[in-house]
Amino acid sequence: MTQPFELPHFYLPYPARLNPHVDEARAHTTGWAREMGMLEGSGIWERSDLDAHDYGLLCAYTHPECDGPALSLVTDWYVWVFFFDDHFLETFKRTRDRSGGKAHLDRLPLFMPLDLSTPVPEPRNPVEAGLADLWARTVPSMSAGWRRRFAESTEHLLNESMWELSNIGEGRIANPVEYIEMRRKVGGAPWSAGLVEYATAEVPERIARSRPLRVLKETFSDGVHLRNDLFSYQREVEEEGELSNGVLVLETFFGCTTQQAADTVNDILSSRLRQFDHTALTEVPALALEQGLTPDEVRAVAAYTRGLQDWQSGGHEWHLRSSRYMNEGALKTSPLDGPTGPGTSAADVAGLLAAAGTDRLRAHTYVPYQKVGPSLLPDFHMPFRVRLNADLDGARRRITPWAHSMGILSEGVWDEDKLAAYDLPLCSAGLDPDGTPQALDLSAHWLAWGTYGDDYYPLVFGHRRDLAAAKVCTARLSACMPVGGEEIPPPANAMERGLADLWRRTTATMPADARRTLRAAVEVMTESWVWELSNQLQNRIPDPVDYLEMRRATFGSELTMSMCRLGHGPQVPPEVYRSGPVRSLENAATDYGMLVNDVFSYQKEIEYEGEVHNLILVVQNFFGCDYPAALGVVHDLMTQRMRQFEHVAAHELPILYEDFQLSQEARATMEGYVVQLQNWLAGILKWHYDCRRYGAADLARRAHGFVPGRLPEPPFGATRRTSATAAR
Repeated sequence: MTQPFELPHFYLPYPARLNPHVDEARAHTTGWAREMGMLEGSGIWERSDLDAHDYGLLCAYTHPECDGPALSLVTDWYVWVFFFDDHFLETFKRTRDRSGGKAHLDRLPLFMPLDLSTPVPEPRNPVEAGLADLWARTVPSMSAGWRRRFAESTEHLLNESMWELSNIGEGRIANPVEYIEMRRKVGGAPWSAGLVEYATAEVPERIARSRPLRVLKETFSDGVHLRNDLFSYQREVEEEGELSNGVLVLETFFGCTTQQAADTVNDILSSRLRQFDHTALTEVPALALEQGLTPDEVRAVAAYTRGLQDWQSGGHEWHLRSSRYMNEGALKTSPLDGPTGPGTSAADVAGLLAAAGTDRLRAHTYVPYQKVGPSLLPDFHMPFRVRLNADLDGARRRITPWAHSMGILSEGVWDEDKLAAYDLPLCSAGLDPDGTPQALDLSAHWLAWGTYGDDYYPLVFGHRRDLAAAKVCTARLSACMPVGGEEIPPPANAMERGLADLWRRTTATMPADARRTLRAAVEVMTESWVWELSNQLQNRIPDPVDYLEMRRATFGSELTMSMCRLGHGPQVPPEVYRSGPVRSLENAATDYGMLVNDVFSYQKEIEYEGEVHNLILVVQNFFGCDYPAALGVVHDLMTQRMRQFEHVAAHELPILYEDFQLSQEARATMEGYVVQLQNWLAGILKWHYDCRRYGAADLARRAHGFVPGRLPEPPFGATRRTSATAAR
């Protein structure tokens, strides 16, 4: 069969290495698969299928340093997961049996108890038998934290099949943002990262969910998934009718050829791997210092990081050889390309040189403060009507005294003119059209505090290039949000004073769990401000995937959603909010809102602030296109996200209600939540049109800098930097 596209040059800076215990793993896993009932008589595989796929070789390449027993166990896990995938395809996907597929998936977590003394059901098929056996053999040597993380990623991996089955049933191809997001969450690579920990070293629990470790896992996952999409396109799309493939998603979304889509997928793959390298070399060492990791813990993180690198190169090597994938001619190289033979694909000199071109350095060579003129505003797709709270004028009158009492108007960042121009009560009036005056004030004050913080960090800490002080400020803000009644320390500035006041007013009647959730949402936002500041100081434009993930945090999305859910009560189970459809609904709304902000604020951020965190600029940099073309991409993405919101609300939530057997009260609560998000979307757009924060005339008048004639004092009693230092 003719290949649909030519495989591109891959970015592979690390050579693949082969574990010497490969034959031991092959022999062991064949016997194990037969014992579990996966071979002859299963209706899925024969011995010849297992031999041709050669999962022993996959694991020997991806885990080159572990001993023989560990390699055999890891290989069994991969045999199980690939058998599960093929079994689900034949049994449920081809027959479009959604109810049967869900019943099958619902039983599998029962075979992964965190406490091994918990009895498990009697297995009914090879998938259940294999999982029960593997879980009992694997988890005794790992910590409780690892067990929780691995069980979670395994459930996500299994749930991907349900998401894919729903898409096949609807004949729907995901949009690129949704695809990358869902592929990472429910794809196999986060699960593979857990097995890397098993084969190398377990990550210390206290940093396992930190941003640098999360970025390592996410960039690793994107690399694994996108590489697999390139090699498996022919089998998945042309032979199996699969819709969840990145190449298919891009060629459908952009209307380009399959070759162009494949090249773009490879470009994104390369970018994600370079983000992995950047994080491993800069953010992980800094995290080790900040957290005071012991030498043994540092060695464990280093071994885990190297294990993830080995997986990328080894997984690529296996894809070149496995009969499961499209790889005709992939091992042939010219004499100029360097060495050939097993384990040398990472030494592809031509590919490395291509990846080192000047276009790959654009992210760090951007010249800020370019004149771009007034922001161009497209015809936004907004299907929801704006309603404004009747007490809007009252909220406008009341916000100024509050801001004065918190010190927000006396630190050199804002004054009364800026506060009035930004008109945060207008935004709150659209978000909560039926709220009481007290609720409207609380919402407007939260918006004012968050917007002030978003201005404060780059102006105060960015102006002085003082990342250390920004981290101190962020840590102190967490102390303003006690969960168990702890005393709040005396505030040092308006940020702390305002947050302490808002926390007391918001959480007075909250249970501890709700306070903890709200605090985490605020911390996600404040920590993302430090991430933005770090990029600013490095003059680094993030790539699109990293940007979209972090932009949700800088936009305060978690905080917004937490505030919306405050009155929902216990009738809606927490797992409903964690489900794919609800997260998809929330992320679609968030993405639309934050991209509205990027479109309106383009001139403010690019021309007046020298900012690098705007998706239009990110797209310009990543794809090498001009402002109007990049705006077209962003506008199209916004429209897709709004349509995704409408699709989930109309089609996926009703199925979710049935899956969870929600009560009528819970369903009404969720429908009310959808209306809240609709109000939020319409209100956000109206505020951007009507406030005086983004217009060309307002920017020319105030230039969005410090309050005229006044610079803020250094926080926490720090000494002022010299002008030479500040100007670096």
